[in-house]
Amino acid sequence: MSLLISTWIKFFFLFAPFFVLSMFLALTRGETPSARRHVANKSIIAALAISLVLMFFGGALFDVLGITLDSFRIGAGILLFMSAISLVKDGTRNHATGMPSEERDDVSVVPLAVPTIIGPATIGTILVYGVEFEGWDLVIGVLGLVGALLSLGVLLYASSLIEKLLGRTGLNILSKITGLILAAMAAQIFMGGVMGFLQPN
Repeated sequence: MSLLISTWIKFFFLFAPFFVLSMFLALTRGETPSARRHVANKSIIAALAISLVLMFFGGALFDVLGITLDSFRIGAGILLFMSAISLVKDGTRNHATGMPSEERDDVSVVPLAVPTIIGPATIGTILVYGVEFEGWDLVIGVLGLVGALLSLGVLLYASSLIEKLLGRTGLNILSKITGLILAAMAAQIFMGGVMGFLQPN
């Protein structure tokens, strides 16, 4: 149970929920509540499908490319740290700036699911976790991932209420706090890769 809770929390913050919420509000400004729910549903389903593919086929990708897990840990840790710094500094992810001004017929998959929810740093981290989890741990990891995305979906459903309660300033502050947590996760992933090189099995 503790692994499930910790995995859910890690994935929840990995998706930078309050930044996603801010982007969702900006991208769906002026839409009806039913239209917003439709966008939220499609974006969460798309993010879930992409995440599951990454979780289950990351190991095969490493084998094909000849990349070791420790190498990818270091790369993913650096990307995640850059994303965390961007959140702490500006309240936005470094790969997802300026997108609310884009005009699109359907924003649910692009740019909301990709790259707002599933960005480069998120992809790298999910790949690492997918390879690290084995046996029942992988099942628990998938459950934690699904739980995190469902929690994000609840936030998107309640986006109007949350915006009224917190305002843009409140959401920005929560995004910065998320960045601090992601920075710690990035450091842990990075150091795991470094220690893997220094102390090979």
